Amino acid sequence: MAESCNHDCSGCSKDCESRDMHASLHKGSKVKKVIGILSGKGGVGKSLVTSLLACRMNKEGFKSAILDADITGPSIPESFGVGEKRAEALEGEDALKPVLTDSGIQLMSMNFLLENENDPVIWRGPVISGAVKQFWTDVTWNDVDYMFVDMPPGTGDVPLTVFQSLPIDGIIIVSSPQQLVRVIVEKAVKMANMMNIPILGLIENMSYVECPKCDEKIYVFGKSNIEGIAKSFNLPVLARLPMRPETSAAVDAGDIESLEVPELGEAVEVIKKL
Repeated sequence: MAESCNHDCSGCSKDCESRDMHASLHKGSKVKKVIGILSGKGGVGKSLVTSLLACRMNKEGFKSAILDADITGPSIPESFGVGEKRAEALEGEDALKPVLTDSGIQLMSMNFLLENENDPVIWRGPVISGAVKQFWTDVTWNDVDYMFVDMPPGTGDVPLTVFQSLPIDGIIIVSSPQQLVRVIVEKAVKMANMMNIPILGLIENMSYVECPKCDEKIYVFGKSNIEGIAKSFNLPVLARLPMRPETSAAVDAGDIESLEVPELGEAVEVIKKL
């Protein structure tokens, strides 16, 4: 850093190691740790994992929040049964207010800002990325211990915006058992490494189904190779989540906070150590 530095990077051409390019939180906001939830493809249950982790950390006594960065396909509000609380997000005088769930989890999602929650968001990439950044800068986040960022699938504009604009402390990559997933995971891992973002580990969703009569594990998508994938990238497997009817029922009913998912124990401990 130059001796004459005034700490205003906006008009500076210096390439300082200490230069912080992250966007600033809204005045009065406080977020201690930010964890990105990423997948290289859609349909693996990324939003489910995001919601379950936020619920679990909340039950552990921490203030948790979810920044729903999936602007064109938001599903977080419906999982918590707060899809109709649009007015709450618009109550702030000079900023947006996060919507609170029944247990006090703070949420911000595009669905809260649409006049009709079923309206499509037909925006180009730069506009979508700008909206995600505003969810960080223009929302009054209230003393959050752990914020989980639910990112859209892939390695495009939004993940890039999140990695560059938010102070990400680590990411969790969500996968499913299919063999194709190895390529998808590798893309996500390489992106994180290129951006110098720590990877906390992998979570495999839809790993198996438990027989209700004998508790035998049935591998619907074939035997998982998640351990081999994790070993090749020197990453831990934080959880393998089964498919359970009660999970789908709770999400559909907007009652995801009622779920108990003991398989997330290791992931929770890793997040606590950040």
